[in-house]
Amino acid sequence: MSGRGEAMIQATKVLIGLLFSAVVACQLWVVPQIASAFALLTPEFAALETPGLLMVGALLLCVQAVLVCVWRLLSLAAREAIFDDAAFRWVDAIIVSIVVAGILIISGMILIERAQAGSPFIALVGVIALIVVVGLALVVGVMRRLLRQATQLRREMAEVV
Repeated sequence: MSGRGEAMIQATKVLIGLLFSAVVACQLWVVPQIASAFALLTPEFAALETPGLLMVGALLLCVQAVLVCVWRLLSLAAREAIFDDAAFRWVDAIIVSIVVAGILIISGMILIERAQAGSPFIALVGVIALIVVVGLALVVGVMRRLLRQATQLRREMAEVV
């Protein structure tokens, strides 16, 4: 791989490391503090604190899983092994993480609605988040298909040469 390509991969890995650290900080400190403050501010919805923490924690785990998968794909690209079958496992894991995130968003919206704790703003944020998740799943699905085609072309070229 060229020096410029390697530098881009390393810069992306640094960014992924920073994002991963930020997500962990959110999981351990930010989200619990917000949930606790919300439970104190609105005691009628305090029962939502634990389910909310669990759901948001699981959603953030999905984000972490995607970041790890992208890191692994970058490592494959750096070794010029992106067209190996191993890449498909990482892409499939990204798709599964995105689907699980979508299920968690829907579950959270249902939980909030059933507890009558929502507002139009929360519903709008939930719908936008769901649209983003569906869009990401579709884009990654298309990219997986393109990777499959490129892998097949590379194998065919290897047979010719």
